[in-house]
Amino acid sequence: MQLVLISSRGLWKVLATLLLCLLVGLGAGAVLAFLAPLYTAALAIALVGGVLMLRDTQWGFIALAGIICLLPFAALPLNIGFEPTFLDLVLLTLFFVWLSRMATRRQGSFIASPLAIPILTFLVVLVASFIAGLAHASVTATLLRHFAELTMGISTFFIVINCIRSREQLRRVVTALILAGAAAALIGVILYFLPENLMVRLLSTLRVVRYPAGSSVLRYIEDNPELPLRAISTSQDPNVLGGLLVLVTALAVPQLLSQQPVLPKKLLIPMVASMVMCLVLTFSRAAMAGLAVGLIAVSLLRYRRLGWLLVGGAALALLLPQMQVYIQRFIEGARGQDLATQMRLGEYRDAFTLILRHPWLGVGFAGTPEINLYLGVSSVYLLIAEEAGLIGLSIFFVIVAILFAQMWRARRYLHNDANLEAIFWGLVAALLGALVGGTLDHYFFNLDFPHAIAIFWTYVGLGIVISRLRQKKPQMNTD
Repeated sequence: MQLVLISSRGLWKVLATLLLCLLVGLGAGAVLAFLAPLYTAALAIALVGGVLMLRDTQWGFIALAGIICLLPFAALPLNIGFEPTFLDLVLLTLFFVWLSRMATRRQGSFIASPLAIPILTFLVVLVASFIAGLAHASVTATLLRHFAELTMGISTFFIVINCIRSREQLRRVVTALILAGAAAALIGVILYFLPENLMVRLLSTLRVVRYPAGSSVLRYIEDNPELPLRAISTSQDPNVLGGLLVLVTALAVPQLLSQQPVLPKKLLIPMVASMVMCLVLTFSRAAMAGLAVGLIAVSLLRYRRLGWLLVGGAALALLLPQMQVYIQRFIEGARGQDLATQMRLGEYRDAFTLILRHPWLGVGFAGTPEINLYLGVSSVYLLIAEEAGLIGLSIFFVIVAILFAQMWRARRYLHNDANLEAIFWGLVAALLGALVGGTLDHYFFNLDFPHAIAIFWTYVGLGIVISRLRQKKPQMNTD
């Protein structure tokens, strides 16, 4: 009798398994029948990725690095009043998993930092400015979505400092950022040297994820086809790509001088070379200046050999005929002779006028009260002052000051820690480079570039994480 019972149970298990397989097969067949094979494959990848991200925030950070570097503007072909982007989905998943783990006490205690109150205050000021600005401009669904992405991107800081709690977790996230950045750079270099017609055709295939298509995807200096083409990879805008490359290149370069790099040096060398080459091909002077300042600072403070590499690179740039156009662009910019620089100077004058008229909370994010003024300027700092006033800009400067003070105190503990030291100095160079580049560009606070906002605040969080880990021994993965 017992044998019959066991056999019966086994039979039901077999039948249940067959039924489940049948349902899955029918579902997959229906998806394949109604969707194109490309969409079906994308859906399968998305489902697998979603399950992994729900299980572990480390997969969420890896997905975040990949999306920011490779598909920053990709959106679902689904209109629900707006088209949700891949970045939105990844950030929402990260927030959901983190808050769920906090609620179920699986995450451990909440980790604050000296930056917590200033960043929360900054967010409050942004919200207050947004609401006040609606008195003279109407709100739209697009504006609401972009502002939500801005606040989500800044709040990424809290996920980073709470979910990255061990050295191994930090190394994995840094590795993902370097790999994704190198992939974006390689794509940018390859596309740049392809025939323009083929480049347009390849980039136009991204229309399925709501990228622009056609010859308009090409970008030239001063938007003049008679001037050199600019590299864009999959970032649409060469200046935005330049800002991304500042962050990932600065993070990768100190790894070349580390005794314990996150990746083998035989891989790092071509990866860094492709990043530098792609950055040069963007013709983004602000990004190149930012990277140079960041790396020079690190060479003076820690890696003397890096200084010699920079000197050699500068000498090579002066000698190569292909670099003469680039050098000429720098000279014209310094003299204010080219059209782009003249337009920037005009923007700065208008921005100062706007800030003087609305100094405290700015004019918000929807528009300006005066018809003869406009919102937008090629400078992170002036843009913050326009939209959130001098109060918002002052709080931002406080955040930056506290961040670098925390990192400066941590540096002396890392001199004999090869596991963290190169990551630390890479973050220093990246953040310094981003802040310098931000004087002449706006993407790290521009509502149109939420991925740039998210990666900047991710780096701010990583700076606090490494400062916290400086005296800790390696610990078990808590995520």
